[in-house]
Amino acid sequence: MYVIRKYPKLLLFIVSVIIVFFFFSGLLYEPLHDVLILLGYFGTFLAGLLYPYAFTSAAGTAILIIIAKEQNLLLAGIVASAGAFISDIIIFFFVKFTFSKEMQGLSKEAVVQKLSRLMPDSIRTYMLTCFAAILIASPLPTEMGILLMTSIKKITTKKFVAIIYLLHVAAIFGILLLSKK
Repeated sequence: MYVIRKYPKLLLFIVSVIIVFFFFSGLLYEPLHDVLILLGYFGTFLAGLLYPYAFTSAAGTAILIIIAKEQNLLLAGIVASAGAFISDIIIFFFVKFTFSKEMQGLSKEAVVQKLSRLMPDSIRTYMLTCFAAILIASPLPTEMGILLMTSIKKITTKKFVAIIYLLHVAAIFGILLLSKK
């Protein structure tokens, strides 16, 4: 019970991965595969929409793996990246306007202040950007990467949008290329 109360989102993420595993590896795989292929590039777009969100990233990745064998990789990558981009923009505005007070409060905490004094701004910004980029590009929770990225004061919205789009393009093409084999 303690784990459920302390880490409910992490537990929900693990449960979502297990559910996706059963859907895509068991008896439901054939009908699901057929539906995804029947949806064509619209299904690819949906996979892109699902890819950035923590609880649906496993499903989005699984769908990308399935369609990689059936569709043109270049077109599938562009369509899925467009879906991921739309999701990223939604996450960005949600995080920016919902968590801004919490981020300001967090920056005033003693631990954060101490870490800030130990590390020069340029190095901290670089490390934060790299870690956020890894979270955004991978099927891990993009929300955390975007939250970290929005905490960087020097990054403009235009730069942010370009960075997240390029990261998801690279990640989605990587998944599609690895799945093609």
